[in-house]
Amino acid sequence: MNVFLTGASGYLASRLIPELLSRGHTVRGLVRRGSERKLPRGAEAVVGDALDASTYSHAIAPSDTFVHLVGVAHPSPAKAAEFRSIDLVSIRQAVHAVRGSSVRHFVYLSVAQPAPAMCEYVAVRAEGERLVRDSALAATFVRPWYVLGPGHRWPYLLLPAYWIWGAFPSQRDTARRLYPVKLADVVRAMADAIEHPPSGVRVIEAPELRAREPLTPARVVTT
Repeated sequence: MNVFLTGASGYLASRLIPELLSRGHTVRGLVRRGSERKLPRGAEAVVGDALDASTYSHAIAPSDTFVHLVGVAHPSPAKAAEFRSIDLVSIRQAVHAVRGSSVRHFVYLSVAQPAPAMCEYVAVRAEGERLVRDSALAATFVRPWYVLGPGHRWPYLLLPAYWIWGAFPSQRDTARRLYPVKLADVVRAMADAIEHPPSGVRVIEAPELRAREPLTPARVVTT
């Protein structure tokens, strides 16, 4: 696969890019000027602005897969304005950038939904999904609630509460959907999804992200 990523110097991309390269894929990553050396060795840097499609749309070809990883770091309710000015604007620009391009599969890092908190963040990601759906491209929406990894480990303290929450039949589905997932599992699932593009729209949620067997279209919801 030829893969183009936005947010290529970020937290998740720094793990996903080496995984894709190790599987033999070609990777181009969108970075701001001055961040070229942050890309893992073997990936090609594309200098541009994720908030302006005209700065990078010309460099997408010959990529067949587009992975959108741009988002405000450490989301919180206090960052509602940033969700709209960064997360939403960047996904709008990404969808605009892939129109008429070589891309056939759009992979979007979204968030678990519906959810009882972070309403503005969830609303922006849901709007992002709608924009991708309207593009008519095959798409994969990856929906973790919280990703456990270096610098993001405090929710381990909350896992017993999730176990109790999930013990109530009426809350079980919500608890499973919002259960924190490990960074390594998200990376593996996204790489698997890239290698197995859907024919329509595929949604990957926490239960699939936490599963140990390889991700295939049969193991996820396709709508």
